[in-house]
Amino acid sequence: MSKNGKGDKKVTGKKATGKLSGKKADGKSAKKAKKTAGKVAQADREVTHKAASVRHLPVVRLAGLLGEVGDQPQLILASVGTIAAGLLGGRRDLVRGGARMLAAHLVATAAKSVIKQSFDRSRPEKALADGQTHFARGDSHDHELNSFPSGHTAGAVAVARAASRDIEGAAVPGAIGAAAVAAVQAPAGHHYLSDVVVGAAVGWVSEAVVSAVFDRLEPAIEQRLTGK
Repeated sequence: MSKNGKGDKKVTGKKATGKLSGKKADGKSAKKAKKTAGKVAQADREVTHKAASVRHLPVVRLAGLLGEVGDQPQLILASVGTIAAGLLGGRRDLVRGGARMLAAHLVATAAKSVIKQSFDRSRPEKALADGQTHFARGDSHDHELNSFPSGHTAGAVAVARAASRDIEGAAVPGAIGAAAVAAVQAPAGHHYLSDVVVGAAVGWVSEAVVSAVFDRLEPAIEQRLTGK
């Protein structure tokens, strides 16, 4: 130690200055991130509102109706129908695929429901009609404030991915179908692009979790059933 502790004071002073500089840098980074997030959100709104400006066209209305194939009842029916077809036709791949589809859909639905109950976001068509957008924390059960995330996209992606695991030839049609369901959401005024992206991520992750469980449990279940 130097005389009178001057050396220690200099070191302490440098540390304090370093901490202050670090805080300033963190503050600048936070402001920059916030500014970038604001620009992304604005672009999301502008692009979606522009896409939704054609929502009244007959062809877009028809596409929107066809996009309802991604709704919960239809996806559940498709999953159960696949299981039934497998049982009747003696095809274990269809039974496995249908079971995986149903489980993936149920998990994706549960996940997106938790998110929807945590945020209120006006749908694009409502925002355009009212002249204002709303996106904040909330738990509204109003359909017009449940835009985030896209449940149709989540379900369609989960089911399509699940079907591709066991059913030969299902990967491409499933991917095209899921992409079509996702693509129509913005032009129809049902969801923002960010809703669709998050919905797709929810569906993808949900199916991955379900398939991981299936792949772990299936050998044990098959062994019990066959006695081998």
